Amino acid sequence: MKHVLVSALLSVIVFAAHGQRSEIFAPDGKAIKGYDPVAFFNVSKAVPGSDSLAYEYKGAKWLFSSRENLTLFKASPDQYAPQFGGYCAYGTAEGHKAPTETDTWSIVEGKLYFNYNQKVKSLWVKDRPGLIKKANVNWPLLKDKE
Repeated sequence: MKHVLVSALLSVIVFAAHGQRSEIFAPDGKAIKGYDPVAFFNVSKAVPGSDSLAYEYKGAKWLFSSRENLTLFKASPDQYAPQFGGYCAYGTAEGHKAPTETDTWSIVEGKLYFNYNQKVKSLWVKDRPGLIKKANVNWPLLKDKE
């Protein structure tokens, strides 16, 4: 019994560590918590996607609210996928990965960004160009790390 418990605990630890190493922030395997990435651009709001309109990209499941949005994403995923894998733009600029909330989204110069929460977003907004520049430098070093 003790051996089974230890094995289960090790499995949970390994799974958690693997999940955090993902290039894409995907709680429960769903990028952007299941929201349609194309909708942020097309309708300027967070729109939940559907499990029936899913696409696998960079090890995460991306959901879409329409077949048209799914087609657009498939044709050009880098155009619609959030920067820094959907991790917090401010956190990336500070040198670490942080989870995000969907209601913190911003589109800056045609790119989608998220932040940890509204308070962090208010800090990020104060120097978006400088923080984006720092995050762009940090991201290649962070994307495959915990």
